[in-house]
Amino acid sequence: MDGERGQEKQGRVLRVSPGGALVGRVVPPGDKSISHRAVIFGALAEGRTEVENLLEGEDVLRTLAAFRAMHVEIQQRGPGRFSIDGVGLEGLTEPEDLLDLGNSGTAMRLLTGLLATQPFLSVLTGDASLRRRPMGRVVEPLRRMGARILGRESGRLAPLVIHGGDELLPIDYACPVVSAQVKSAVLLAGINTPGVTSVTESAPTRDHTERMLAAFGGEVERNGLTVSVGCWPRLRAQSLRIPGDFSAAAFPLVAALIVPGSELRIDNVGINPTRTGLLDMLTAMGARITRHDERLMGGEPVADLVVRHAPLRGIVVPREWVPLAIDELPIFSVAAALAEGETLLEGAGELRVKESDRIAAMVDGLTRLGAQVEERPDGMRIVGRPQGMTGGVTVDSWTDHRVAMSLLIAGLACKGSVAVTRCDNIATSFPGFVPMMQGLGLNLSEGFA
Repeated sequence: MDGERGQEKQGRVLRVSPGGALVGRVVPPGDKSISHRAVIFGALAEGRTEVENLLEGEDVLRTLAAFRAMHVEIQQRGPGRFSIDGVGLEGLTEPEDLLDLGNSGTAMRLLTGLLATQPFLSVLTGDASLRRRPMGRVVEPLRRMGARILGRESGRLAPLVIHGGDELLPIDYACPVVSAQVKSAVLLAGINTPGVTSVTESAPTRDHTERMLAAFGGEVERNGLTVSVGCWPRLRAQSLRIPGDFSAAAFPLVAALIVPGSELRIDNVGINPTRTGLLDMLTAMGARITRHDERLMGGEPVADLVVRHAPLRGIVVPREWVPLAIDELPIFSVAAALAEGETLLEGAGELRVKESDRIAAMVDGLTRLGAQVEERPDGMRIVGRPQGMTGGVTVDSWTDHRVAMSLLIAGLACKGSVAVTRCDNIATSFPGFVPMMQGLGLNLSEGFA
């Protein structure tokens, strides 16, 4: 019985062992952020939207289920292929039950903004991890617009109860946190609110919401760090192909950099400049990454990336790069742990409120692997070990998909095998991670701690 409880606590355990070079060609799954937004705008448009390469990870499946619960007809036509029969801005209807968004912070925050303007009651909840993540940053500007939202700890935490029906007022909001999710929530409320709604950021964040809203026919204007949307656009159905997820591509990319003799081609990768801070960081460290066949896919810039092993050197990360690589900072810390010299990462306090405290999780994991890492309030100081880490241990992913994948990649550069526990949530963003990495030569298997 005790063994069963211990195994349940460890969840899914994956083990990685040192091996040879990684060589091959891969296509990452559809971009998670863009997939969420394709479902949202497809549901709000008039007509049938056809989507290809939609990410079928757990987070996006939760968004699909939420709109089906609001009586939007969505049909799967094949792997990654979906048709969405849009109902227009005012066509959603009240769900009969709670909307359970699992582990998806994107779905929770974006739907809070959207549903604040809908004429019905909705209740948003999620798993234990999501219910601990801060929602006050979204609730506060929406309440200033007139939304009625209740939640635990005065609306700071989910579940959230949204009393729609009142007409909201437009807002000119100076966002105090660097967050694309907060910006997107306010803009989604703004398109169903009279007048012009604007959000001013202190630093650029990913702009997928603005790009896709414009592609569907919405009125979007950008002036420096301020983005504005007009009210009640007539959104028209589109045919979309989702680019490959840069955040997913980051794992094989860094793996190739740290394993001698490796060379990978990663096709159809989204290279939206609000997402590719990691490329700037790695290039500054000496990485050899080239872009080929740059093009547009669904209004988003895309390229094929070729990466070869190269010795890396530590850097001081410019603070302005941090928001452009926020989801990739865990895997970046792995590259830094294997670089020559010291890397200093600061200004990344947002990592504290992701699916886990990613600063604490990566400091803990890398230290156990044998790296020299110092935790800072908003980042970390890493003294690299280009000769590799020791490994031969079990580390915890803190139930965080990006931490789990980052620690598995780190295991490639360890002298002993590494077991990573609680890897179940990898499927939230990268359901094909294990077979893809095995196909490139990674010695990765289900294991026991």
